[in-house]
Amino acid sequence: MLDVVMNIVLAMLLVAMLLALARMVRGPALPDRVVALDFLAASTVGVIVAATAGTGQRPLLDGAILIALVGFLGTVAYSWFVEKDSQS
Repeated sequence: MLDVVMNIVLAMLLVAMLLALARMVRGPALPDRVVALDFLAASTVGVIVAATAGTGQRPLLDGAILIALVGFLGTVAYSWFVEKDSQS
């Protein structure tokens, strides 16, 4: 039963990642691309966490934490850039 649920979860995350990738490529503006990239990072963390739950390999969670941190820092850097640009 757990295998069926894991396959459904991974399939749903794959569809979400493909849609985010399409939005990232298509745009139309830079904020759309940044939000899509942030969602892609969050979805990647979801895939890693789901794989960890399915296999029980806990060291994979270190990679998930690193990807979440890099995604968050990227979003903060972009918001800082937008704030700095709007003050000029």
